[in-house]
This record gives sequence, C-alpha cells and structure tokens, in this order.
Amino acid sequence: MAKTIFITGASRGFGKIWAEAFLKRGDNVVATARNLDALTGLVNIYGKQILPLQLDVNNRADCFAAIEKATAHFGAIDVLINNAGYGLFGTIEETSEQEARDQIETNFFGLLWVTQAILPVMRKQGHGHIIQLSSVLGITTLPVLGLYNASKFAVEGLSETLASEVKGFGINVTLIEPNGFATDWAGASAVNTTQLEVYDGVRAAFQAGLTDDIFGIPEATAEAVLKLVDSENPPLRLFLGKVALPWAGQVYQDRLATWNEWADVAAAAHGK
Repeated sequence: MAKTIFITGASRGFGKIWAEAFLKRGDNVVATARNLDALTGLVNIYGKQILPLQLDVNNRADCFAAIEKATAHFGAIDVLINNAGYGLFGTIEETSEQEARDQIETNFFGLLWVTQAILPVMRKQGHGHIIQLSSVLGITTLPVLGLYNASKFAVEGLSETLASEVKGFGINVTLIEPNGFATDWAGASAVNTTQLEVYDGVRAAFQAGLTDDIFGIPEATAEAVLKLVDSENPPLRLFLGKVALPWAGQVYQDRLATWNEWADVAAAAHGK
C-alpha cells in the first residue's frame, strides 16, 4: 500500500535522493524546499504523486501551515523525514554569535517545529513514523564542527525523549546516523566561519583525516531508508555507512572504560 512521506530539505542531497526513491515505487511525497525550482524535474516526471511546498523550517508558523496543506492534499501523512539542515565549519572560538544561532535555529529548532506540527496529525491517525536526520556526530564529535555537533547532540536528546512520549499513540521515532557521504553538505551547502591562524594546525589535521574511503555513496542509502519506512518495528537509531557504527561502538567502549575507572568516586558522591 502506498505511503505518504513528508520530507524537508528535498531540493538536494539525501532529501532529493530519498524523495525520488519513494516516488519511483509509487508512494506520495510532500517535498519541501526553500527553492521550488530544484523540484521541477521530479514534478514533471511524477505529477500528482508529488506535492512541492516552499518552506523555511526556521519559521514555525510556516511549518504548521505546510503540514496542514499536505494533510488536506493527501488526507494523511504516514512518515515525516526531517532532513533540512546544513553544516557550519569553524572552531568554537571562531564562531560568531549569529553563525551559532543560525546553526541551532535550522538544525534543531527547525526540526522541532516540523515535529510539533506533525504530532497532532499522527496522533489523530493513530500511527506515524518520525525520522530525524541526525549524524554519527550526534554521538561523537570532530573538531571544526563544534556547533554542528552540538545541534545534532540536541536532536538526539529531543528525539529519544519524543520516542518515549509518543509510542503509546502508535508513533515511532528513528534517528538516522550517517557517516560522511559524498553530497554537497561540505561544499555548496556549508557555511564557513572567519578563520583564526592559530587554528591552522587543527584544520590541517581535520582535513588530513578526510580520506576518500570514509565517504559513502549517497544513492546507496535509498534502499536502507525504504526498508526503515517499511519496518513494522523500526529501530530508534539506524546507522548509514560502514564507518559510523564501528566508530560509535569504539567511542562507547572508551567512554564506559573511563566511567568505570571513576566508578568509586561517582558512588561516593551519592553520600549514602
């Protein structure tokens, strides 16, 4: 049976790839973007299957209006994929107040507004699946991406909490955790801070670690996302790529080892 999928940030990258994958198999797609021209090709091919909507997720009222339009058009929304977002490259010290606020505004608050807008619809339906595009950088971190890391850590906490709150309404929540993929996320879509020379060594070390083998092929993720959407018992977290899960596993192993080293100090701090 065809599903109706609402995808933010569908003009490029993962959003556009996944939108086309759903359309190809016969699903209905509500595709949002700041610039609808980027969706013309899909509209020309798939016609009434796709509803393109202009949306800046930073505007909470517009997020609610977009969900209302989509629901009125297709009658239901089975799946929300919160994909809109971008990367801010720069060290913590280099980041301006406006750059920091803009990063959190889009990656966290934009996701929150769309999530809040969809919840009454899915509660009324008695079913739904909210998929949040997080990152392995919501579990561990890299230098030069501090505010991006922070935004994804916030998405992790929000979404894990949400999952516990809405399960009783028949709503599932999944965090997608990709490693690096060869999209334009680090290119045209990225924002860069004004650099301080003192951090040139940090940047050089970061760039040296960006070898071709760590980047996956974006189109290869489509099958995994289709399987996720079709699952009757979807996981809270789904890693994408060969790098993300082993990396996260090692990070947790190291964390547990350190925490256990300090276990006696932690227990004594309880006071009784």
